[in-house]
Amino acid sequence: MEKYDLCVIGGGPAGYAAAMRAIDFGKKVILVEKERLGGAGIYDGALASKTMWELSARYRRVYDELGKDRADRNLDITFDEVKRTVDEAIFDRKFQLTCHLRIIHAETGLITYEKGLASFLTDKEIKITKENGDELIIYAEHTVIAAGSSPRKLPNIQVDEKIIMTSDGIGHMDDFPESMVIVGAGVIGCEYATIFANFGKTKVYLIDRAQRILPFEDEDISELISRNMEKRGVQIHREASLKRMEIKDGRVEYEIEKPGGETEIINVEKALLSIGRVPNIAPLKIENAGVQMSKRGVHIGDVDTQTNIPHIYAVGDVSGRIPLVNVGEREARHAVVRMFADFPVKPINYENVSTIMFLNPVVAAVGANEQMLREKNIPYRIAKVDYSTIARAISMGNPEGFFKLIVTDDDEMKVLGMRAAGYHASAAIQSVALLMDMNKGIEELAHMIHPHPSIVEGVQEAARMLLGKSIYKSAVFKDKLKCYSCRDGVCTPLNVIKDDKNDIIKNYKEELKN
Repeated sequence: MEKYDLCVIGGGPAGYAAAMRAIDFGKKVILVEKERLGGAGIYDGALASKTMWELSARYRRVYDELGKDRADRNLDITFDEVKRTVDEAIFDRKFQLTCHLRIIHAETGLITYEKGLASFLTDKEIKITKENGDELIIYAEHTVIAAGSSPRKLPNIQVDEKIIMTSDGIGHMDDFPESMVIVGAGVIGCEYATIFANFGKTKVYLIDRAQRILPFEDEDISELISRNMEKRGVQIHREASLKRMEIKDGRVEYEIEKPGGETEIINVEKALLSIGRVPNIAPLKIENAGVQMSKRGVHIGDVDTQTNIPHIYAVGDVSGRIPLVNVGEREARHAVVRMFADFPVKPINYENVSTIMFLNPVVAAVGANEQMLREKNIPYRIAKVDYSTIARAISMGNPEGFFKLIVTDDDEMKVLGMRAAGYHASAAIQSVALLMDMNKGIEELAHMIHPHPSIVEGVQEAARMLLGKSIYKSAVFKDKLKCYSCRDGVCTPLNVIKDDKNDIIKNYKEELKN
């Protein structure tokens, strides 16, 4: 029986990161993947969907610039071309990972890759069942479970991944469907609605159980995204419950119930279920290792990433915590350091996780939003800067979006969170995430000399507004700039210009009009 310092179960982003971090410690590692190296991070997941989104966004920009008549005559794209672009991106990433793994194996001899299904026999003995039925049993001093997740399905709906699909079936379509219903108005459902609406070849219906899409975000984000969706023809079924969905004559018939009890039956070509993901746990037989489960996934106790069995760790989607590639990779590296480092290791800070939602426009987020803080009755201050006041946004010709910076309602003004919606939003979030991680206020952000013209100047102006030092005053551009404090459910404007200066404001506004 071959012995290893570490067995990593799952070759997706988290598992691959864990294996490579263990190499840094000179440990002997076996990486086990049941299907394809790279996992959902490459195939039918983040890389595939974001490549598709990028192509759809470029297509839509050109379409809008040409105008409908010229675009309809001169611009076209086929689904085969979309799939070819996605396949090229997947191949590039797969090639990188595979070559890298082989070179590391050849140069160090520390890592072994096995394709097969891993399952626990004991807490340190793991069986690997290969595609041809052969079995291999190995011994591992430590194990990282990074088996990922799969799309959630509904028990009363038959998913064939051809007509009624999850995200796993999108890339296997032959053509753009003329119509599609998407069940679930969370991030992934809204991303796919945006993609197909951008291409303009599919009538998209979106079923939303809540009053508004993206219900976990503030209303200004939800309203901006839903407004743009509807402009591009997406029909949103708000506060609708799905009564049934079935395949009839090769198409999808679904019935929804509206808030007043009225029902509606709609027939479409395809359906996409986007209702979350479930951890890939059952085949692992973790009960043989004594690992405990929680309602959401593998149980993680007081020590982040570590299960109740001290030498077994769970990272990424299997923990049921935050199903994001960047979180999974961070947890995986952290778990390995906890295993093998001879120095104290700080817990992971989950308060400053940065996320990107590939919508129209892009939304980047870190930390708390207003909705979260109001629910917890936490006082806060906020500065909101519209893209239309930022030189770079104006120069790009699409000044739609905003920055919203949220800080504590005290003199320290430590950063609680930020939301950015618009072009280059994802590039602007990280400086704020760093301030949160360092438990800092906004003074440094306000005093830095930012590149010009750049979108991130809007973040700096938001910080200056909170400090009362902004170039544009929120009392003047009330429709573009907002700065206020909120406490006990009451919001009060900050930096209000005194009454004796009202004449100056009026005159200034008249000058702007002229």
